[in-house]
Order: sequence, then C-alpha cells, then structure tokens
Amino acid sequence: MGRRMTRRPDPTSAAPMANAPSGAQPDGLPRAPRPAATPDRTLHMIGNAHLDPVWLWPWQEGYQEARATFWSAIHRMDEYPDFVFTCDQVVLLSWVEESDPELFARIKEKVDEGRWVMTGGWWVEPDCNMPSGESFVRQGLYGQRYLKEKFGVTASVGMNVDPFGHNAMLPAILRGQGMDSYCFLRPGPHESELPSTMFWWEAPDGNRVLAYRIPFEYCSPPGEVAGQTEKALGQLDHSLGDLMIFYGVGNHGGGPTKANIESIHRYDRMGTFGELTMSSPRRYFDEMAKRLGEQGLAELPVWRDDLQHHAAGCYSSHSGVKAWQRRAQAAVLSAERWAAIAGHDARADLERAWKQVLFNQFHDVLPGSAIEPAYDDARDQLGEAVAISKRIITRAHNVIARDIRVPEEAGTQPVVVFNPHPWPVTTRVEMQYGLAPSGVHVVDADGADVPCQRTQSVATTDDKGRGATVFQAELPPLGYRLYRLRQGPGMHAAGTLSASELHLENDVLRLELDPGTGWLTSLLDKRTGVDLVAGAAGEHTQICEDPTDTWGHRVVSYDWPGEAMATTGIVLREIGPLRARIRVERAWGRSTMTEEFILGAGDDDAVEVRVTLDWRERAHLMKLRFPVALENPAATYEIPFAHLGRPIDGAEEPAQSWVDLSGAVAGTRAGLAVVNNAKHGYDVAPPSAGRDHSIGITAVRSPVYAWHDPRLLDPGGHYSYQDQGTQRFHYLLVPHAGDWRAAGLTRRAAVLGSPVRAMLESFHDGPLPPARGYLDDGGGQVVVTAVKLHEDAPRDLVVRAVESTGRAAVATLDIPLAGVRLTADFGPSQIRTFRIPLDDPHSAVETDLIEFGTRKGAFTVESW
Repeated sequence: MGRRMTRRPDPTSAAPMANAPSGAQPDGLPRAPRPAATPDRTLHMIGNAHLDPVWLWPWQEGYQEARATFWSAIHRMDEYPDFVFTCDQVVLLSWVEESDPELFARIKEKVDEGRWVMTGGWWVEPDCNMPSGESFVRQGLYGQRYLKEKFGVTASVGMNVDPFGHNAMLPAILRGQGMDSYCFLRPGPHESELPSTMFWWEAPDGNRVLAYRIPFEYCSPPGEVAGQTEKALGQLDHSLGDLMIFYGVGNHGGGPTKANIESIHRYDRMGTFGELTMSSPRRYFDEMAKRLGEQGLAELPVWRDDLQHHAAGCYSSHSGVKAWQRRAQAAVLSAERWAAIAGHDARADLERAWKQVLFNQFHDVLPGSAIEPAYDDARDQLGEAVAISKRIITRAHNVIARDIRVPEEAGTQPVVVFNPHPWPVTTRVEMQYGLAPSGVHVVDADGADVPCQRTQSVATTDDKGRGATVFQAELPPLGYRLYRLRQGPGMHAAGTLSASELHLENDVLRLELDPGTGWLTSLLDKRTGVDLVAGAAGEHTQICEDPTDTWGHRVVSYDWPGEAMATTGIVLREIGPLRARIRVERAWGRSTMTEEFILGAGDDDAVEVRVTLDWRERAHLMKLRFPVALENPAATYEIPFAHLGRPIDGAEEPAQSWVDLSGAVAGTRAGLAVVNNAKHGYDVAPPSAGRDHSIGITAVRSPVYAWHDPRLLDPGGHYSYQDQGTQRFHYLLVPHAGDWRAAGLTRRAAVLGSPVRAMLESFHDGPLPPARGYLDDGGGQVVVTAVKLHEDAPRDLVVRAVESTGRAAVATLDIPLAGVRLTADFGPSQIRTFRIPLDDPHSAVETDLIEFGTRKGAFTVESW
C-alpha cells in the first residue's frame, strides 16, 4: 500500500511550553558571540537518560539505576545552571518516590524551576503495536494522572524513543491524553522513507500530532557530543533549520555527563554546528510552531499510516509473554466491568493490576527481547494481575448471584453464566459437574431444554458421578442468565450436524480434510455457495531454520520455504447434537502439534480450532498458513482501536487479533478471516510456485534469548532457546461474503480472548430476575471497549466506545445500569468516552482518555 501525503493545516494549536532556561554559561554570564561564519541554525540539545527498566538485566537492577540516574541529573543541574533534563517513563519516578524521598523532593524542585521536563506521559515506553487500545489508554491514564498528582504538570509531548514500531491510532490516543506532538526513533531512514524529520502524523480518525523522528540515536557516549551531533546532522532534514539532537548515556541509564555538557558549551562558543542550546522537546515544538507560523505548519507533509518496520521478529519472539499479556489485559478489563456493576470501589486493586500489565508491555519485555530470567518476573507479575482480577470478578459475581431468585428444584444444580461483553453473546459453555452418574442435560430458568452434550471431564478419577457437559448459552449484554443442570439425557439441537473423520457440516458450513495433510480441501460457505479453499494450493504448516536474532533485525518476511509437519493421526473425537470435533495430530523433528477442529450445530458460521503445540526445535520457526482460492484479494489487519489495509507481499506485520483476506471466487465476493487469541506476527503472501494466496501466522520462533545481531553465536557455546515446551492457543476460521465488516471480527476476537464464565449456584430467593443485562452497545459498528468507575468519583460510570469499521455511524448505548440511553454520532474510527454520574445520569458529559474535565461533543441522554 502506498503512503499518502497531503498538506493541510493542523486543527489544533500547540500547547504552552515549559519555561526552560538556555543561553547562559555555567557561571550565569551571557555566552561569548559566535563567529560570523557560524551556521544559521539552532540545535536544541535534548539531555535525557533513556533507561530500560528491564532488558539485559532484571527489573530490580533497573529500580536501582533509576535512583542513580536521577541523582546524576540533579547533580548536573546543580553544576550547570542552563542544563535541562527531559524525563519519560513514569514508573521510574514512582520507584524513586517509594525508595528515596530526598531525591523525589529535589526532582519536584527542578520541575517547578522548569528544568526537569516531563515528556511521554506513559507508565513505560511500551511496545507500540501489540498492546490493546485500552492498554494504551491506561498507559496515559495512570502516567498523566501520576504526574498531575505528584508534580502538578502533565506531559504535552509524547515520547517513545526505543520501541520498534508505532501503530497508526497513536495520534488519536495521544490527543485524547493531552499530547500534541510525538518523538520517536524507529523506523530509521534505512527502514522507512518518511517524508521529513518533522511531519504531521494523522490517525484514521483524523486526529494529528506533530511528529519528530530523532536522528541517529536517542542516547550518546559519555564524552563530547561532536560525534553524536555530526551523525545526527547527517540524517536530518536540513530544510527545517532548527533541529533537535538527543544526548546522554542511556539504556542502562546514566544520563548526560559533565563531558557532554561542557562540550556543548565549547562547540556552541566555537560556532561549529550553529547555536547549541540546552532545551526540551516542548520548547522545540513551540519555537518551531512560532517560527514556521500557521502557513508553514500547514505546509508540513502529512503521514497517514503506521510507522514501521523494525525488528519484525519481536512480534513472534517468546510466545509465553504474549499469551500472558493477552490473558491479563482481558482479565483486568473484565474485572473493571464487574466491579462497576456490583458497585464495588476496587480502584486501588485495579490500579495495582493495571500497573503490572502496563509494566510488562515495556518494549523489551512484551517483544520477547529481554534475558530469560526477566520472564520469570513477567509471568509472576502478570499472574498477580490476573489473580487480582479474578478475586474482583468472583466477588462481584457472587454478590450478583446471591440476589437472583433461584427457586428450589430437587435433583438439579443451578448455574449462572456471566457475559463480560457489552453485547448479546451466544456461545458454547463447558461445565464440570458431580453427583450425576447418568449424565445431565441443561434447561433454562423456565425449564425449556437447552442444546447440550456430554464432553470429556478435566478430572480423571473413579468418581462415577463426575462429568462435564457443553451447552449453548444465550446471554444478555454485559449480564447473566440462570440455567439448571438436570440429571438424564437432553434434547437434540435444531439444525443439521454431521461429521466423520474427514468432514464437518452444519446448516451454514461444510469442511473437508485431506487424509494425507490433515488440512482443508474444502470450506464451503452455503450462504454464498463459495468454497474458499477448494483447489487452493499450499501447505498449512511451514517449518524452516531461522538464523535471525531474537529481535528479527533486518527481517522483511518470514515467508521462507519450509517443510510441512507430517500428519500422524486423524480421529473424530466428539459428535453430538451441539458440536462435533476432529483431532488432527502432526509431528516434525522432536515436535508435535494437535489441532482440534470444532463446528457447532445449526447456523454456527465459524470453525473453532484449538491448538496444542509441543515445540522442541532450536533456531527454527513455524508458520501456520491458510491458503485461499480468492481472486484479486485485499488484506486487512486489526490494529489497536482500528484496522489497516496492507500490501499482499509476504512482509511480516504486527497486528492485534485478526487478519482478513477478501476477494472473489468465480465472480462472487467472498473472504476468509483468521482470528486468534495469542499471536501478533502475521503476513499475507501472494501466489508463488505451488501455492496460492494465503494468510500466515508466525506460530513459534525459537531464537536464543536476548541475542542481538551482529554478535555471532559461538558454534560450541551453550545457549538457552525460547519457546521450548508446550503452548496452547485458539483460532477461528471465519468465512464471509466479502466484507469483513459484516463478519463482526472485533467482537469475535473479544469473546475468543475473554470467554464467558459459568458458576455453580445454590437455591435462594432474591430481587433479581433469571436474566439481566447491564449495558448494550447494540452490536453494530460502535463497540464499547471499557466500562469502569471514574478514577476520581466511584459513583460515576465511565463508558468508552470506538467506531470499528472505518465508517461514520450513529450509536445508541442502552445503559440499564445507569437507567439511561445514550445516542451519539461517531466518525470513522472515532473514540468517545462518556462520564455518567449514577446519581444523576442525565448530566452525563464527554471526557478525555485520562478522565480530566470535559470535551465538546454532541450526544443525547434519555431515560432507559
């Protein structure tokens, strides 16, 4: 896809800059005049200390280094009255606050002087592709609110100097958090031909920030800055005139040194590079806005895309941390919702959980590029976030369930199923039970039979009464429904369902497997008459040696020739009135993989595939490929809060939960989407020898931990390799009629990643009905992504929604929890956040992403 650049004015004005001093010698006297031949430009020297709290060291070492680095910055300020320090990553400040009150007080003094400048506004510098949209919101929510509470300021310049790419919705998120500009380093000039050093970066919703690609590096050696400056000037767009150059010892911290600062003074007096002034990103952007004027700003180029690519292997390194992150994000979002519904003020617990999630989105943790021991900590910290969330959810569910009227019925077991999603969900629920030797069937609260069938129990004991059932639940939006388990056989589901070892078929879909490859030879969508894979050539599994480092530096594509796993067995594992399941077993080398294809009865329109991969290969990777028989297809990838079309060229791309390929078969529009709950590295490959168009998911890579090219591995060395052992994940195959928008992919991904919860209940009276929903977004284009209590007011509800298809819409949100119905216009990909006082819901207002103040925006509120 070609990059589009247009010129038009920025709709907002620059924020006021901090009062940062410059232009004085260390003794406070004016500087000597420069020679007349001095270049006519000002270089804004940005003193910083990029500090990776985790990377080639554990977080405990980063904790200490934050204190040492910040003391160094304070000492430099004491020694050099013109020195200005730029600080980001709020977690570092929080560590100093709890470990060194004296240092924290000194930092406050320097903030008040305008010499310690807060940028970034986020808890850490996260990977900027893989976290969910709501995670990026929380980075700013907790980061900016901390800065405001502790220092009386917020950041107005976004700053992510070290992450490996940046998703296209970041300008919208930054704007919603009070930031109007953005500093970044990657992709470098050799990786992406951006239009200029400084340019407007525009999100799909039309929001813009003024972006600046840092030249050469964000940190420098401890000596003089001449080399840093010369290399930076070699990469800069000189048409801008005044420029920013970043300096200071970084990565393991350190910050600007005496030698750095004194060389800046020396080269400024010599006039070697022009005027060199101690500055900050805020000051630079403000002075550039003033110098260029409205017309000059309007003439800057506009970039409407993400900022890629660098280190493409990071989207598949260390499968474990990516799965843990997805699970933890889903758990905390669910806990927020149920706490709000139950009226529990769990803000402190949720903050602790979120901060563990946010910390482990750091750009050397989530991308898999840290040392091996770092992942013991990441597992434990993300596990803590999940445990906190589960306690909140369990408490809320029990508080709600105790108030449901559950009449006593002998020989039955009440079950309450909770739906965490703000739209109606119909799904299959697996439930363990006891004390029913003859099995059970399921009925609803009125005693009507519910489609169900027996399935394998998770317990393997001699207890004849234990077993498991799977039943179909139809659940209200963000709510619950009461069911009962009754002893004895149940009903058959409506609609057809047939199965054998090599086929599954219901009213909507028919799939057939090849006995040799174990992969699909047919996927017929009866609604369109299109078979999406018939005749499509290409293997499903693709294994090859992987000589690339942990990051995948310089990788453009992992669509390399490879070998297929051998199929070792196919068995029809389950057939019943509700669903059928085929198990396909494969092996290659010392590794095995099973895929279980599950299709439900009736109008189930997606194939669920459960994968168990036991990987024992070193320095190898495996792609799962999904060949299709589409003509002239287009590829669409989910990104945080939005989607992007990308070229069909086999390039390795980051994405959220789904990738779609839509085109035609014999003139009939059709498409296939692949939705998954654990992976982030994708490609869509064009036809090649013996293969048709296909979607690819990088299922596993096994590089050496924290191996950074150009360091070569010792052939006789002993190393630890990633992803050795068993991992599990799920994906969906979703055929559709050629428009992915109609396939509800964002909602399917949410349900796959955050399943409903069933709990056993007892008999009791209560005021609540057998089914109830608390918030409904209507199930259309606009998706509610957050339901929570306001950070400052536990009696105020916060509801955030985003338009998910890239097309304008009018959305009606039914909010029985607050007793109101809210109707609002949404532009394409627009994010809107509403604050609804539960004591006076008709006074609802729109707020920003950090829940400060109000925003102008029209919407209506009426009684529900």
